[in-house]
Amino acid sequence: MGIRIIGQKLPDLPWEERPGNDDPVWRYTKNPIITREAIKGANSIFNSAVVADKNGYSGVFRADTKELIMQLHAGRSRDGLSWKIDQKRIEFQSEEPEISYFIYGYDPRVVWIEDRYYITWCNGYYGPTIGVGYTYDFKNFYQLENAFLPFNRNGVLFPRKINGKFAMLSRPSDNGHTPFGDIFYSESPDMIHWGCHRHVMSPTTGWQSTKVGAGPVPIETSEGWLLIYHGVWTSCNGFVYSAGVALLDLEKPWKVIKRSKHYILNPRMLYENVGDVPNVIFPCASIQDADTGRIAIYYGAADTVTALAFTTAGVLYDFLEEFSYR
Repeated sequence: MGIRIIGQKLPDLPWEERPGNDDPVWRYTKNPIITREAIKGANSIFNSAVVADKNGYSGVFRADTKELIMQLHAGRSRDGLSWKIDQKRIEFQSEEPEISYFIYGYDPRVVWIEDRYYITWCNGYYGPTIGVGYTYDFKNFYQLENAFLPFNRNGVLFPRKINGKFAMLSRPSDNGHTPFGDIFYSESPDMIHWGCHRHVMSPTTGWQSTKVGAGPVPIETSEGWLLIYHGVWTSCNGFVYSAGVALLDLEKPWKVIKRSKHYILNPRMLYENVGDVPNVIFPCASIQDADTGRIAIYYGAADTVTALAFTTAGVLYDFLEEFSYR
């Protein structure tokens, strides 16, 4: 039967058929789908997270102000394409003022686990670390303790507990535009205390030779966790961000079964090459249909706009069969 997605059925997820090529991921023909005009006073809207819910789709969006302060806004959509984003940033409620004092927040991920939507993001607390919060309705948001010490980025939760514990991928970093980065796995009994850290993958060569980081929430399949991740290489003009895919073991996700040698998506369109930070593709969210295996990927382009691309679990699995390290 081939690879199968384990999860919910979403027959109405955004979708366009593959054009006449063999690219493993193909772009929405009407990209970008969200631009700065969605929020008054925004400089850019990118690197944002989307989930399906009972009203269609909701999400948490990174919107930098014209002061270039990084903020998080909630948004909602009926079709996953046309979005209405709240004009005011999210204000998290917390019993601990020490960690809820807002400095900055960026690059969120959102996932449904058990009875609520959890949000992770890069949170400013004496440098970047992984903020953790939750919501039931995308109207009221509650903040928990930061997951890790600074400095850390790209905190991505798994969509279910693994061996009875919450699980997260992250990329320890420094306080700046980190010229290095490995992906690590951590687990927690309560979404507060994190430990049992395990190394997942390091940079290798070419498009992923400088650093790697987890992208959307891992997709559970019959063959393992499909992880779409970003890889970075340092060109003569700076960093170039592309996307790759890996397959992780279901019960020990720090064990990599396969990992792509070739990128699945790299900057080549004008909106990906030109912007505040040129040559960036940064996937942060995916939604998928368990029946058809279709996957819609939301990604930031050139740190300026939000765009959409498509693939299927079968296409990615076949790609890994042909172009992987192992």
